[in-house]
Amino acid sequence: MAKLPRQPRTEPKKMARMLRTLAAGYEIDRFKRVHGSDPFRILIGCLISLRTKDEVSYAATDRLFSRAKTPHDMRRLREATVASLIYPAGFYRVKAKQIREISRMLIERWSAAVPSTIDELIELPGVGRKTANLVVTLGFDLPGICVDIHVHRICGRFGWVNAKTPDQTEVVLRRKLPEAWWIPINETLVRHGQQVCKPTSPICSACPVDRDCPRRGVTRRR
Repeated sequence: MAKLPRQPRTEPKKMARMLRTLAAGYEIDRFKRVHGSDPFRILIGCLISLRTKDEVSYAATDRLFSRAKTPHDMRRLREATVASLIYPAGFYRVKAKQIREISRMLIERWSAAVPSTIDELIELPGVGRKTANLVVTLGFDLPGICVDIHVHRICGRFGWVNAKTPDQTEVVLRRKLPEAWWIPINETLVRHGQQVCKPTSPICSACPVDRDCPRRGVTRRR
């Protein structure tokens, strides 16, 4: 990873206060309520959700797991069958291939169990640090910070992080963010990013933490 640029000074207490304010207005445990705590379902559900709306990915995961609940079950399904079950999730054919390959690797390397470390998880096809962190935190209740594009963008706007990539943002947050917020930060900022802090022209007039936000990088807002 490239050397991190100089980071802004941010009080952890302020970060926690802003997240607490935002979390009060959003449903932040939806993913786990839908998928439960089974690491395999969380892993596959997160893979299906990439570049796909929640409503589509949740329904697709339900259809798939109604037919196959374990890596062994998944390997018994044909790739075309997996693809048809998760359609219309984005890149459903690619994901179907990845799901069967992930299942094979889990069977052959980890006795059909999902590994609990980020380094092992990112060896699986289609699994990046975002997905790995989600599995570690929600599937194993271990420390981790799931940073997607919403978290990366908003942390920059809030002036918490000066980073070029989500991976760099994760590194900085691990140093600054109070651990109690490591798991809920993702859903909190994803909901905020979808509804208010949009990529272009964020709706700052509807933001409950507007007074605390320096709006770094924002050139147009509502």
